[in-house]
Amino acid sequence: MSKKLLSPIIVALDYAEPSQAMAMVEQLDPARCRVKIGKELFTRGGPQLVEKVVAKGYDVFLDLKYHDIPNTVAGACSAAASLGVWMVNVHALGGRRMMEAAREAIEKSSHKPMLIAVTILTSMGEDDLKEIGIPGSPADNVERLAKLSHRSGMDGVVCSPQEVMMLRGVIPKTFSLVTPGIRPAWSAKGDQTRFTTPADAIKSGSNFLVIGRPITADPQPLIALKRIEDELVD
Repeated sequence: MSKKLLSPIIVALDYAEPSQAMAMVEQLDPARCRVKIGKELFTRGGPQLVEKVVAKGYDVFLDLKYHDIPNTVAGACSAAASLGVWMVNVHALGGRRMMEAAREAIEKSSHKPMLIAVTILTSMGEDDLKEIGIPGSPADNVERLAKLSHRSGMDGVVCSPQEVMMLRGVIPKTFSLVTPGIRPAWSAKGDQTRFTTPADAIKSGSNFLVIGRPITADPQPLIALKRIEDELVD
């Protein structure tokens, strides 16, 4: 699916119950979007849910942000690859050795998903970073962690769309940028403190846009998806 699908849109299936996620999957179209499965949904639905969504034809971004000792993360990435996911992520704060171990595990797998790293969560501002002992602005830390991720063999990073243009100046174009915190102008920003519109994110250099509630909370999610698609071609 991933080689044929050109859409940059990844729909976040941020649900508490697998039945809710599957109901949304049935309403969407794998030819027009990918989907993201995160911690809460995976904890409740497990690998079986991932396999069901993959069987429906969707490219799945398994968003579990692995962050542990290198051997443990390598094993987790290998297990994720065996589920047939399109993309999996680790946390860049786990360091170079952890990311290199994850890369090695993916390369040994028969199915090789994209492997990306999380830099700084889009819900965190400078005060939040200071509170946990990380100096500097979110942008400073994103740049540092993105460069480390690139040197460690990652395919890309998750970052705020507000840092995309900066990263495009210091990271090769082949390095993918996956941006949550995306909110169309007609929707509420929710709990994201650093966000932008889909069109602006793509213009800045984002490769993939993670969008949740503007699509999933709409009574007609395919129509909401179409509105976003129209924004991207205007």
